[in-house]
Amino acid sequence: MHKHNHNNREKNIKTAVFLNVSFTIIEIIGGIWTNSLAILSDALHDFGDSIALITSWIAERKAKKPADIKRTYGYQRLSLFSSVFAGVVLVAGSLFILSQTIPRLLNPEHTNAPGMIGLAILGIVVNGLAVLRLKQGQSQNEKVLSWHLLEDVLGWIGILIGGIIMTFWDNHIIDPIMTLGFTTFMLWGVGKNLKGTFNIFMQGVPEHINVDKIKETILKIKEIKGIHDIHIWSLEGETDIFSGHIVVDEDALQKPDNVKKKIKHIIAKHHIEHSTIELESEQFCSGIDCDNNYHKQ
Repeated sequence: MHKHNHNNREKNIKTAVFLNVSFTIIEIIGGIWTNSLAILSDALHDFGDSIALITSWIAERKAKKPADIKRTYGYQRLSLFSSVFAGVVLVAGSLFILSQTIPRLLNPEHTNAPGMIGLAILGIVVNGLAVLRLKQGQSQNEKVLSWHLLEDVLGWIGILIGGIIMTFWDNHIIDPIMTLGFTTFMLWGVGKNLKGTFNIFMQGVPEHINVDKIKETILKIKEIKGIHDIHIWSLEGETDIFSGHIVVDEDALQKPDNVKKKIKHIIAKHHIEHSTIELESEQFCSGIDCDNNYHKQ
């Protein structure tokens, strides 16, 4: 299952790399030809995306390495480092874009509006295909990278609209205004994804998991008397892990597998793939949360 997921992630990112690098070259030429700051800025942005995508591709290949004695969880978290790098590159590039936008706001320059329209249509198609490919994945790396490319699609839609407006209304301040708008929007999006990456690094509970609901459901099992030291985290935004101490009656300790199967069935509904479950009697507690009231109310 994991090997299949890794292969899909690698293929998705490889496709995005090819599309993004190819179009970046076209975009640089087109930006110079049209004298559009929005297009040249997006070319710089796409260049940063290309670096991030290539780094992500390399990281995904390395992440396929099997677990060993030094990395018992394997190398799946390498994709997170790539996710952070991609975010940093995007933020740095965006700040540079913003610094170049202000002079154009004060002194707008003529742009080739029909050329902008043609490039915008091509940009929507190319980046749209890359977004659709990465949207198939669930890893944090793919989510961050898809935000990169989705922002490009939205930016090109803005450029298309701006090019159409400038074709009929000769006011070229629209070009830097568009640049300012979609760059600000992109910073918001990548900030949100970096926040999710930070949560994974801190071994926080994944956003799609409700710990209280899981506890409540587990406590409904009749053999279970209490639950404590519950920990739920994710390796890379896709592989979720559960560990917990479960207090059971004496009869359940004689057949522990029955209780464990019931618990695993419950947490599997929350897309948790790996679990470590320790069963305890009411007279014994081995966790760090033993002093708290962990029994059923």
